[in-house]
Amino acid sequence: MAVVGPGSDGARPDPDALLRAATQEGRGRLKIFLGAAPGVGKTYEMLSEGAARRRDGVDVVVGVVETHGRRETDALTRGLEIVPRRDVVYEGRTLHEMDVDAILARAPRLVLVDELAHTNAPGSRHPKRYGDVEELLAAGIDVYSTVNIQHVESLNDVVASFTRVRVRETVPDSVLESAEIEVVDIPPDELIERLKAGKVYLPQEATRALSHFFSKSNLSALRELALRRAAQAVDARMLDDVRALGLGGTWAGSDRIVVAINELPGADVLVRAAKRVADGLRRPWTAVFIETPRAAHFTDAQHGRVAAAMTLATQLGGAVASVPAQNVVEGVQSFLADARATQLVLGKSARSRWFELRHGSVVDRLIRDTPDVTVHVLPMPVSDRREQRVRRRPARWGTPAGYAATTAMVAGVTAIASALFHILDLGNVALLYLLPVMAAASLFGLRTGLYAGIASSLAYNFFFLPPVGTLTISNPENLVSVVVLLGIAVATSQLTARVRAQADLAAASARTNATLAGFLRQIAAVNDLDGAARMICDDVRRLLGVQVVLLGAKAGADLEILAASDPAYRLDAMDNAAASWAFDTGNPAGKGSGTLAASEWLFQPVKAGDRVLGVLGVASEAGGDPVRADQLSLLSSLVDQSALVLERLRLQAEMRDVDAVLTRDRLRAALLSSVSHDLRTPLTAVIAAAAQLHGGATPELIATIEGEAARLNRFVANLLDMARVEAGALRLNMEATDLSDAVAAAAHDARRALEGHAVRLDVPPNLPLVRADPQLLHHCLLNLFDNAGRYGDPGSDIVIEGRHRPGELRLAVLDRGPGLPPGREAEVFETFRRLEGSDRAVGGTGLGLAIVKAFAEAMGMTVEAANRADATGAAFTLVFPAALIVRDPSIESVS
Repeated sequence: MAVVGPGSDGARPDPDALLRAATQEGRGRLKIFLGAAPGVGKTYEMLSEGAARRRDGVDVVVGVVETHGRRETDALTRGLEIVPRRDVVYEGRTLHEMDVDAILARAPRLVLVDELAHTNAPGSRHPKRYGDVEELLAAGIDVYSTVNIQHVESLNDVVASFTRVRVRETVPDSVLESAEIEVVDIPPDELIERLKAGKVYLPQEATRALSHFFSKSNLSALRELALRRAAQAVDARMLDDVRALGLGGTWAGSDRIVVAINELPGADVLVRAAKRVADGLRRPWTAVFIETPRAAHFTDAQHGRVAAAMTLATQLGGAVASVPAQNVVEGVQSFLADARATQLVLGKSARSRWFELRHGSVVDRLIRDTPDVTVHVLPMPVSDRREQRVRRRPARWGTPAGYAATTAMVAGVTAIASALFHILDLGNVALLYLLPVMAAASLFGLRTGLYAGIASSLAYNFFFLPPVGTLTISNPENLVSVVVLLGIAVATSQLTARVRAQADLAAASARTNATLAGFLRQIAAVNDLDGAARMICDDVRRLLGVQVVLLGAKAGADLEILAASDPAYRLDAMDNAAASWAFDTGNPAGKGSGTLAASEWLFQPVKAGDRVLGVLGVASEAGGDPVRADQLSLLSSLVDQSALVLERLRLQAEMRDVDAVLTRDRLRAALLSSVSHDLRTPLTAVIAAAAQLHGGATPELIATIEGEAARLNRFVANLLDMARVEAGALRLNMEATDLSDAVAAAAHDARRALEGHAVRLDVPPNLPLVRADPQLLHHCLLNLFDNAGRYGDPGSDIVIEGRHRPGELRLAVLDRGPGLPPGREAEVFETFRRLEGSDRAVGGTGLGLAIVKAFAEAMGMTVEAANRADATGAAFTLVFPAALIVRDPSIESVS
């Protein structure tokens, strides 16, 4: 809920807008070409404008452009300077990313950057490409970029709801809000024709896309989202410029709806009417409550109606605001000017002619004084007159204590004037009577001030004007003095009462700001979740006088109480259901809301952006409504402040986890490197010494030394290989390889690991050659054979079979043993992971299969793990794709 201060004037330059404009000085300008879907021509349009700017003499370069093989798009890049991309090696693959440093050093006036939502390679300076763009903008370089509507963060869920495709790469809405947007749009039928013609995807991919994402209904919905999001961005930028310049008027580029709610029955009718108007126009809307001094004397029923109307507006998707003002007309006009609203929905109560003659009509004044706003007037039900009369009389006519104090002040001034009458003239005596008038008006209100003026005039006449002791006036000049005194008293009372009311509003606003500042200052200093939760509960209870409980998903998916203002509080089933609903949906639930209202608690979601961090529950200690209507804005602000603190703590915890992971990875890499280098030298010496003992040592002992030393050497080689993989230091030497020879050589070198097993080689000699790094392939086969020898049952057979299938060649190693746990087959390729059966103890470092996967992917292959279909055991398969199969060995050998 927004709290708008009094005196908002849309005709004056807005300081916040001026500050935002000042921050753009010296920065580059971002222009985004927004499309509804791939293939609408965003990249083509961006390159066309870039070429046009270059012909106009602007220094334009291409930072990164993805042409996707489209000839017409590729042709546009030929006349533009292209900054070479930088190579990033990741998991044995070379990725090509935009070189931000090279562009900064080149310092062009405009750079073209395609696919703003792209995720950069791990290890890049910014995880997302829009981070690179922000750095270019900060350096004063203009940027043209492209993005599809499904990549906008706030629309991600909306797009997924009807396309059934959730996009993982998104761009924050703040990036679009600061950019100039150009919509690149073509009709869905034309886009579908482009797709069928192969101008978007390859033919086989286009057929699948037409039946899923690129259906006509999906494209129409995406097109509408793109156009609407662009209109919102244009409207927001226009309003920002208008406020910065201090221009008056509504500037109705698009409609903005405001509904003024009140404490009378039927406020919910106004909210629903405003919702219908907003839905018809498809525009945002706001429910505003004008908080006048009279609101302090509302009954509980009136407070409840205001709170219910605001809650309903929130549930229906509208924004809510509370505006302190001297009267309803001034407050509504102030808010309309600030929001640049174009339509107003309000209600007209049934008033008598006499009432309207005395007080006027709020509706008539708004219609007359706001000519630029369309006003929708709805009739309101007849309110309970007795309820209003009981509550308004003390505020309107004053209190007995105020009148008694005023009488005492007039009597005191009369006594002082009587004592000093011999040294004062009548004019000075009259001036003395202004003191109780101003005091009464400022302390007790306008009506009491008027009473003070009348009482002062009568006392002045009775005690000091001749004939003394009567209310008659013999001298006409004295009559003028009495009339002037009474007039000054009335005017002073009115001015003083108005100043007092304004001071009360300012004091209330200052108290709210001080409360929020103090609340945030206290909880911002806390660095642990439990302490912050306890402080939030204690402060909210102190500020609002309610019971408070804070819930969150601390240890899992289930909500639990993080803190409560009273540790003895317990939530029943209904309360827990309301809290869970608020947490899952991000909307209020419980008493006073439209959901699970049987609960005694009102649960407000604590949200940071689209993430719900917890739920704050409040309940009345007396059993009534959880909070009064005039406290809703304060509660909403406290919840928002709490969300900021909880989000900070969450991010700190995530950073600690990331630091721990990075530290562990650095330690592991250091350990691998240290162990590899420190053990390889003595192992080499052991192997060499064992070889020289053949002449005089026992053959069995020598064989044991050689076998164990070779096994240790293999372990150390695995450690060194894993260190090379993680460091990205693999160097490939791809050449044509005969799988029959490679399998035979690896089986010979692994004969000790395969001892006790019958090895059957089922690799046809007529298999085609494959392109592979012989050394890395040899390592892969050794580790697969070693794994089969360790996990296969003693005496069982191990089969190595090769099969040539359409589009691929598969080389499998099959053992007979405990197999792999169902559903966890992929985990065997994780570093240091061993999935061993419970009936045996098998050694190993857990690196062999991880190295197989890393080496296979580096060579362009894949590796699969599964259980055998015919019997108990595991099957590990190296898959060579068609690109690695040599079709003509003679050509391959020549190349």
